[in-house]
Amino acid sequence: MTTGADNVSQPRDCPLIVEKDIQIPMRDGSLLYADVFRPDIGERVPAIMNIGVYQKDKLWIPPEDIEEKANPLMNWETANPEWWCPRGYACVRVDSRGSGKSPGESDPSSYQESLDYCDAIEWIAKQPWCSARIGLLGISYHAASQWRAANLQPPSLKAIMPWEGRADQYRDQAYHGGIFALGFMGNWWLTHTAHHLLGRPRSHNPDAFHNDMMWKYMRNDLDSEYWRTNSARWERITVPVYSVGNWGGFSMHLRGNTEAFMLAASRHKKLRIHTGTHFHPFHSAEGRMDQLRWFDHWLKGIDTGIMDEPPVKLEIRTGGGTDRYPFRFENEWPLARTKWTRMYLRIDREPTGAMTGVEGKLVPVPPSQVGSATYPASGATKAGVASGSSLAVTHGNTGRTGISFETEPLEADTEILGPLVLDLWVSSTAEDMDLFVTLRNIDPDGNDICEIGQHGQAVPCVTKGWLRASHRKLDPVKSLPYRPYHAHDRRLWLQPGEIVECRVEVWPTSMVFKKGHRIRVDVQPRDGVGSAPYTHYHADYNMGARNTVYAGGDKPSYLLLPVIPAKSI
Repeated sequence: MTTGADNVSQPRDCPLIVEKDIQIPMRDGSLLYADVFRPDIGERVPAIMNIGVYQKDKLWIPPEDIEEKANPLMNWETANPEWWCPRGYACVRVDSRGSGKSPGESDPSSYQESLDYCDAIEWIAKQPWCSARIGLLGISYHAASQWRAANLQPPSLKAIMPWEGRADQYRDQAYHGGIFALGFMGNWWLTHTAHHLLGRPRSHNPDAFHNDMMWKYMRNDLDSEYWRTNSARWERITVPVYSVGNWGGFSMHLRGNTEAFMLAASRHKKLRIHTGTHFHPFHSAEGRMDQLRWFDHWLKGIDTGIMDEPPVKLEIRTGGGTDRYPFRFENEWPLARTKWTRMYLRIDREPTGAMTGVEGKLVPVPPSQVGSATYPASGATKAGVASGSSLAVTHGNTGRTGISFETEPLEADTEILGPLVLDLWVSSTAEDMDLFVTLRNIDPDGNDICEIGQHGQAVPCVTKGWLRASHRKLDPVKSLPYRPYHAHDRRLWLQPGEIVECRVEVWPTSMVFKKGHRIRVDVQPRDGVGSAPYTHYHADYNMGARNTVYAGGDKPSYLLLPVIPAKSI
């Protein structure tokens, strides 16, 4: 192994070999099509690989403000060959079975895709130009597929870098707290069906992307082996992992990245969490340097110094920034110096429905008496309640629903960093109840402080959590005091007026709430501010129901906050 801190592969002036539509044989005799980009340098090189349904031939034209120069070889959420190949790497893109140019039965994000990925890894590793050392790198779909390939431990896979990658297909993607995440997933499925059937792929693969994915997702609405085979299995992931999250990914990917660092069996793990869109950090000079240092270390044996650094690298948000925040290194996740702080809900009034209304306070001491507040579970629309219109569950909700709580203006800057829990005592007139939780940063003038969302939009919230009350059963082995783990294997139906305790997992976050700001939490029966495009299906048990939240006395509802004291000098 060569040595020297920050020593990395330097670009060489060399021809680029482009091999299109390479046929890769699978164990069942099927063929997948791949594109290979590699440097013509007369020596074996490691390969960076992807597999996915986004079509290897589909050109991505990036926004003008991205730090990596646009070129005809760029592809959505994958590594850029014009940058990687001169540094001594091959880039390999594989069309998943039944997508792009690859024939066969489409089954996105599946166990079959994982088997195919492993076969492709081992086939590429045996090519005469390859050093037999394979790394996986990519965003989102190209990150989630890495967990599943790593489950199967292909021998030539030496390191992975899942960049913003959901890991638990049930909890992270399809069912947030047991509530079906219809908005994004439904649109994703329809869009990629259209890309294949109404776009250019139809000319050479007319039956591409023919799958029953959405029916399968809704048919399997409890956790089961169906979801486990399509998700990360942490005890089987032993390859070196650099897990990369985004604080703005609180509705899809972030949970997978933090869970990976906590639970993956690998001896060599790192965690990085940044801010910004889904693609700018990946293509930034700083982001690419982390990628290069990681793969230089594990695929080329270069001592880049990356393994000498603390294992956790976090952007610390201070609120309202339009540029990147500074990074800070830490030694663990969650932070050992976390001061786990309960802020109790105190109900002061019945809901008003006013957009800026607040029903109570977040206070450090639990109220001595039980208070309660009741609100309608179904929002009215122009089409009425529970109409047959497809828009009735996603559009036209009038006013603010649910109840909200705020702290007093903070007396000093307060850093919140890590996972959160909202512990609620609730009841409903229906057999079930949905809890949508939104954490917000309110300035002294009463305005939301917005952050940049993964799609570049302004997001007026800090993080979110969800739970369907009938899914409140916890797994006692996997649950942690600061991260409840719900079993999602049976429904504990409510009886009318029955009061139950629900521990809502609120996804991890980073925010320094400034002096004079307020921490606000909304508890709602449907998606609140900052949800789009990650919205949910509001089922018929909400129709006409009335939900109640209790706080104080023997029903001490509270928000558990990971408060970070300043490091001692």
